[in-house]
Amino acid sequence: KLKNDLLRDKDALLQDKAVLLQELQHRVANSLQIIASVLMQSARKVQSEETRTHLFDAHQRVMSVAALQQHLAASTIDDVRLRPYLTALCESIGASMIRDHSKLSLDVAVDDSVTRANVSVSLGLIVTELVINALKHAVKNDGSGKIMVDYASNGPNWTLSVSDTGVGM
Repeated sequence: KLKNDLLRDKDALLQDKAVLLQELQHRVANSLQIIASVLMQSARKVQSEETRTHLFDAHQRVMSVAALQQHLAASTIDDVRLRPYLTALCESIGASMIRDHSKLSLDVAVDDSVTRANVSVSLGLIVTELVINALKHAVKNDGSGKIMVDYASNGPNWTLSVSDTGVGM
């Protein structure tokens, strides 16, 4: 009987922890949306083009973090499938930064890799920075081009590539 009581208490504690984690994730998502909205409203109101650009960049980064958080919340704690994760991340970046999708594309090619959550967060941050950098600096003056994000693994070895057809190296 004591063993059954302990198991029941353990299950109840685990259930409570899961509910609290879900509530925390929901509050984080709401907070990120509020921050993004405030940044966008501020960007629309300011007169300075330089300030507007900085606020827009901050908005894009918050939206990228929100996409990362949303995907990780849907994943198990230690198990993140990279294809949907990086695809959703790049879709979020593209939605907030690409004005004309007929001229500029952001393509993602990721194999069936699964990785730990802490590794996926690092990969997501790296991809975010590289894609935003490509969008800001590599796109042609007419707003056209293509950005490609590729990830492939072979056992413990893996390759991440972010490339573009824009100006520069």
